[in-house]
Amino acid sequence: MNNAGFHVSSINSQLKGIKSTLWVEFIQSTSEGIIITTNNVLVASDLSTMERYIKSIEDINQRDVLTPRLPQSKLYLKIIGILFTQPSGLALTGNDIANYLKNSDLFEDISLAAKPHVIKASPKLDMAII
Repeated sequence: MNNAGFHVSSINSQLKGIKSTLWVEFIQSTSEGIIITTNNVLVASDLSTMERYIKSIEDINQRDVLTPRLPQSKLYLKIIGILFTQPSGLALTGNDIANYLKNSDLFEDISLAAKPHVIKASPKLDMAII
């Protein structure tokens, strides 16, 4: 991974060639393989484009390249006990929660992988589950 910056640019060029809105931000080498960090969640065509590029690198044996995959862990944060209808009379939205998390010291090092979803806990209650 001596030329990580070059590879980031090359992969981004190939992704642009297939009209993908995805771009690679960072490549990191680990003892288990490489980690490619992107600006968004990949789709199958993006994965295959990256795999073709990696297999085309001269110093890499094609037989050693495993099929790329997305991380398998699924972490989530469930927040309960918040009023669904705010004092302003408006219903709580995912954008309200995202803004709060961005501006809260408690959630300083957390980045959201998806937009928060707000549901009403019960039709008879004014509590939200996020």
